Amino acid sequence: MAKFKLTKVRYEEIQAELYTLQTEGEKEVAEKIKEARSFGDLSENSEYDEAKNEQGKLYSRIAELKDLIDNAEIIQEISAVEHVALGASVTVLNHSTNAEKTYRIVGTREADPRNLKLSEESPIGKALMEHKPGDIVKAETPDGPVELEIIKLEV
Repeated sequence: MAKFKLTKVRYEEIQAELYTLQTEGEKEVAEKIKEARSFGDLSENSEYDEAKNEQGKLYSRIAELKDLIDNAEIIQEISAVEHVALGASVTVLNHSTNAEKTYRIVGTREADPRNLKLSEESPIGKALMEHKPGDIVKAETPDGPVELEIIKLEV
């Protein structure tokens, strides 16, 4: 089984979510099912069907989180950074738009492009890896090629 690279913070968030789902989430769904059963005939009981669907989604999410935890590889905290690596924040200048952005390079299961968390396997993340400030890298993105200059690296 492949390992999922996660920061320690994200790993702890996943553990907390799993605990919440296994305690509060399961109780909540069990109550909904119990209440829906009290409405009578289950064959025409939409509340019961909805509660059972919710239970299925809950158990599916619990299984997914357990898999993540079981196969997590915690990214080592870095205290200094000389080149782009997992866990680093990198500020880049896009030469075509002249816009600066700061990305955090994370594992694939932690990626959240809307919040500027890029996977090391994404086109931009892959292009930036192992480079240092001053380097200019090119990446093939779904929107076309981009040329980025690394301005600054931080932990």
